[in-house]
Amino acid sequence: MTGGASGLGAATTEMLAEAGASVTIFDMNEEAGKAQAKKINGTFITVNVTNEDNVREAIAAAEAQYGIARILVNCAGIATGAKTVGKGNTPHPLGQFRKTIEINLIGTFTVIAHFAARLSTAEPIGEERGVIINTASVAAFEGQMGQAAYSASKGGVVGMTLPIARDLAQYGIRVVAIAPGIFYTPMMAGMPQNVQDALGKQVPFPSRLGQPSEYALMVQSIIANPMLNGEVIRLDGAIRMPPR
Repeated sequence: MTGGASGLGAATTEMLAEAGASVTIFDMNEEAGKAQAKKINGTFITVNVTNEDNVREAIAAAEAQYGIARILVNCAGIATGAKTVGKGNTPHPLGQFRKTIEINLIGTFTVIAHFAARLSTAEPIGEERGVIINTASVAAFEGQMGQAAYSASKGGVVGMTLPIARDLAQYGIRVVAIAPGIFYTPMMAGMPQNVQDALGKQVPFPSRLGQPSEYALMVQSIIANPMLNGEVIRLDGAIRMPPR
């Protein structure tokens, strides 16, 4: 579980643990990660998803403790904002764009590739070996002003879902992406209540912010349903984001 120390990821670790899974949290936030691992009786490993060696070693460490992992949920990511041309006619900072792609897209793929390589050698359980669930965003489809980097990174997650599912079909490994809308996350919690309420009212139904537990419920449904594969599922209360 990447990004499992807080928000959508933390709720998912709780769901998985309650279902009887042995959970390893990969995150950069050591304090929150260790606390969450203790809460669910799991394991925490400090992992930078942009560092391939770090990812490889962390997957091996998790496997040594619990055996080959059957479920991967990728929630690690950052949300940055900058316009293509900013104040004073300055171009979008290239380093910021690159970092967003590196973490949200390349980091996600790095974990997928190393996870799948290990899982491909395991014995199937029934008709499949396991499942990979990635986190996209409605911004992949309706990116707002200032979201060029974020939308590009999440659009990449959407775009690679089907080809990776096709790549891994021969191993009986499913690949699905969830595209959340406006959810109550630590970043959202830092906003004034009136801003949170206004954002929630933009959602047609239910007219509120999504709860991390509802994201976790979608993860649970994907795991349980073997016909869900190669798909991107919007989890957004029917919202379609405006330009700003």
